[in-house]
Amino acid sequence: MTEQIRIIDAKDHVDQEVKIGAWLTDKRSSGKISFLQLRDGSAYFQGVVVKNAVGEEMFQVAKELRQETSMWITGVIHEDSRSHFGYEIEVSNIEVIGESSDYPITPKEHGIEFLLDHRHLWLRSKRQFAIQQIRNEMIRATYEFFNNEGFIKMDAPILTGSAPEGTTELFETDYFDQPAYLSQSGQLYAEAGAMAYGKVFTFGPVFRAEKSKTRRHLTEFWMIEPEMAFMHQDQSLEVQERYIAYLVQSVIDHCEYELKLLDRDVDQLKKYTKLPFPRLSYDDAITMLQDNDFDVKWGDDFGSPEETFISDQFEQPVFILNYPKSIKPFYMKPHPDRDDVYLCADLLAPEGYGEIIGGSERETDYDALEERILAGGLDLENYQWYLDLRRYGSVPHSGFGLGLERAITWICHLDHLRETIPFPRMINRIKP
Repeated sequence: MTEQIRIIDAKDHVDQEVKIGAWLTDKRSSGKISFLQLRDGSAYFQGVVVKNAVGEEMFQVAKELRQETSMWITGVIHEDSRSHFGYEIEVSNIEVIGESSDYPITPKEHGIEFLLDHRHLWLRSKRQFAIQQIRNEMIRATYEFFNNEGFIKMDAPILTGSAPEGTTELFETDYFDQPAYLSQSGQLYAEAGAMAYGKVFTFGPVFRAEKSKTRRHLTEFWMIEPEMAFMHQDQSLEVQERYIAYLVQSVIDHCEYELKLLDRDVDQLKKYTKLPFPRLSYDDAITMLQDNDFDVKWGDDFGSPEETFISDQFEQPVFILNYPKSIKPFYMKPHPDRDDVYLCADLLAPEGYGEIIGGSERETDYDALEERILAGGLDLENYQWYLDLRRYGSVPHSGFGLGLERAITWICHLDHLRETIPFPRMINRIKP
């Protein structure tokens, strides 16, 4: 009996007859030979139909196939050194499963809005396949890394009654006659987890009601947020850089085919696995920018041009350390030797991709934290549970958050992060 396989397993069946369930992405004919471009969700490769081998009737079936028709393909696997994938199938039989006609995304250029309107179909394309496979690998590697480092996965709620950084950028909803918000971060809950279990990480969807149209922003995205008890900021930075290097190396090791499809420079990626990453103080970053004619002053936050310039000075991701208190959230711990900055850091990705990690040591003093909550105009009652973490056995602890989509955008070298998530949500798009 002919064995049924997936395209990705073709390498294990060279010169063997196999059966594959596939869709047609494109085709072309050259006299008595028809070339079928096939996909099955695991990879893409070519099917070769030779008229003299399959007969007139089967060759006609192959010639009449339309884009995205589904079928059973039977044939013999051969090596194909000319393709990214490296293998093809010499077709002996085609059994059509589902007809397709007038498929809207044809092998030509389409506008981005058209493609996003048809995102449910655009996901089938080779480029989108590669991006989503790399996303999947980064998720797998995330769990592996934190499991190896002794963390446990903790699920933070999506509906919350308060916010880590105020409610100005939150989506509000009615929760049985009281206001609730879609979470913008799992951090505060992860801190509670760290006080219970030592080292935890949350991984889930978060929501930001920012009216931003930049290539770096989505309104719904996924965050990885570790929190670590008995850990200072310098130790947290070491975890962060190990994590990033692990993600990049895992993609290099497991996504060679996908990186080829995206024409991603693997030698460039390899530079990002070398540790440690450079560290630059916020003070020195301001000086660097001013010396290069940027109109910035101490106390300003960095935008895309500033972050890109800074990162271009380094071959690896770079940490910017100790930002002013005025531009960072209330829960961060002050620098022990200065009263104007926090013990915090942002990690800037190379190649102009900006911040991919933000983190800090957390404030451990009850009175100081309470004072800052009040100064920020937040409702103290909503944060009593968070203050309890400082009342009952407070310890030094640190954490950070990585935006998955921004990291994918960088590793895949994409122009916009809308391609990094299956169905992007932006201020002008909530469908499909």
